[in-house]
Amino acid sequence: MDPLDIARWQFGITTVYHFLMVPLTLGLGATVAVLQTAWVRTGDERWLRMTKFWGKLYLINFILGVATGLVQEFQFGMAWSEYSRFVGDVFGAPLALEGLLAFFVESTFLGVWIFGWGRLRKGVHLAALWLAAGASWVSAYFIIVANSWMQHPVGVELVDGRPVMVDVWAVLTNNTAIAAFTHAIAGSLMVAGMFLVGIAWYHLWQRRKDGIDTVRPDGTVVVGSHPLVPGRDERDHSVWLRSLRIGAVVAIAGFGAVAITGDVQGKLMYEQQPMKMAAAEAACHSGSSFSVLSIGDPGAADCSSVVTLIEIPGILGFLGAGDFNAEMPGILDLEPMYVDRYGERLPDDPLYGDRAGSEITYVPTMWITYWGFRLMIGLGAVSAFGAVVALWLTRRGTVPASPRIMKLAIAGITAPFAANTAGWIFTEMGRQPFVVAPNPDPTGVDGVFMFTAAAVSPGVTVGELLFSVISLTVVYAVLLVVEIFLLVRYVRGGVASAMPELARTPHEPGDDDPDADRRQDVLAFAY
Repeated sequence: MDPLDIARWQFGITTVYHFLMVPLTLGLGATVAVLQTAWVRTGDERWLRMTKFWGKLYLINFILGVATGLVQEFQFGMAWSEYSRFVGDVFGAPLALEGLLAFFVESTFLGVWIFGWGRLRKGVHLAALWLAAGASWVSAYFIIVANSWMQHPVGVELVDGRPVMVDVWAVLTNNTAIAAFTHAIAGSLMVAGMFLVGIAWYHLWQRRKDGIDTVRPDGTVVVGSHPLVPGRDERDHSVWLRSLRIGAVVAIAGFGAVAITGDVQGKLMYEQQPMKMAAAEAACHSGSSFSVLSIGDPGAADCSSVVTLIEIPGILGFLGAGDFNAEMPGILDLEPMYVDRYGERLPDDPLYGDRAGSEITYVPTMWITYWGFRLMIGLGAVSAFGAVVALWLTRRGTVPASPRIMKLAIAGITAPFAANTAGWIFTEMGRQPFVVAPNPDPTGVDGVFMFTAAAVSPGVTVGELLFSVISLTVVYAVLLVVEIFLLVRYVRGGVASAMPELARTPHEPGDDDPDADRRQDVLAFAY
């Protein structure tokens, strides 16, 4: 077994798991801030209920995201020390800004928000949430800046074979980072939107199932209440209907932004990493036709068995260069260029260990890039379509009584998550065999690149890596169970799970104390 393969699996498993929580944190945090803003402006209790409920789920996801994200930086020193040595001068700035500035602000003001209910003025308390949500976006930007430098090195010069940063502004304003950040934020809004749609749909359906809400023969809804279940009143119906429709609008808008930013990002990739995009399109030969469906041997590293079944003329040229007649470079034309520039075999250097002198495969694993690219687009489109359907089906004030449609709505929550994950897998796997990709375009710094084979820690053994990857996988599996348990528990509990004061009876102690609910809610809301 090669330590490099195990190290890559470890980083891939932990990164993909952590990234499941990132888009929900980014999208849901901003959404909750908007909901609380509406409450502060109107004083309408329905907005407060929405803020408390969705804020509870936001906090659960944020806490688990922090716990899993901390492992990522440790891996740079444990399994990828040579990589850290190579990029350290560049990565120090954005990672320091992320940890010392953005994350510090985010966690501080999120704590203020959690424990500030009833203790701070409404405007100040709201500002704390906006600062926390905004800082999470800034934090994401600094992380993407670091990752985008690996995709497109800028702002450095080579000194003794290592990149040394000479222009921090160039690194922070890397066009690759700006495109990737806007694309990630748009995808996060889709995730948050469908999260609201699926959960709100479940609660509206549950109200119909329990007989709280009924539908007249003309299709209009009669909103009722359940005297024995806390919070299941007329306002509860409005909470879920508003949440669903707001979520649907956010998801649709997010998909529109995803399409626009994705087009920009795709054009940049064709300039900066043409082999990645050629593999994503299974474009063996240069041309302008877009492959809708290609088949072949997934294990093949070349185009020997790739057969295009359906293609659309001109689309690839438009996607890559904005010109339907543009000829985009194919794999068979790009591969000789890569071999000529970067060599046919890995250098005979102790840094590569047993891998020194082995042949380099410049074509990334095509079935991953090809289907990852299509899953990203397809699942995003499915999410937007589902949001449109949700708006249409709820136009009369409730959801259909069908349990199958309810289950489909809940399953729809996973679509934007999977789309985001597929996009990141495509982005990272498509960069191979480089961990820091070279710059074939004139806007980057020439000669700055690093093969993945040279990035792994030379002193780490197979046994150590196997132990760490198995241990981390088990721990992350446990954390996954914990998160799902908490989310399901509080989702089923409805608004009352986030507002315990709704469950108090008029005969309980504390009714004469106007601050009793607030103090009780602070601890329950923070757990």
